[in-house]
Amino acid sequence: MLNAEILREAEQRRLAWRCRRGMLELDIVLQRFVNEHFSGLTLAEMEQLDALLELPDNVFWDLIQGVNPQAEMARSGVILEKLRASRPTAEQETA
Repeated sequence: MLNAEILREAEQRRLAWRCRRGMLELDIVLQRFVNEHFSGLTLAEMEQLDALLELPDNVFWDLIQGVNPQAEMARSGVILEKLRASRPTAEQETA
């Protein structure tokens, strides 16, 4: 394996660990995101995710839900759209 591949895998493991959160709803979305999209992230997307993971759970959840449009403008990006796509549907929430 090349050094770049080793570093990428190490960064993915670090970010996957940081995706474990205290808020159940956020934890569910992030774990789905990791399972569905994580292996295909670019380095720029990993940096976006890293910045989002710095946010407190409630602020991060509001961004995913689209509750705070002012903050969303500053943090819009591909990662936020992928996270939103990982939210459970209404049918999944009632199952």
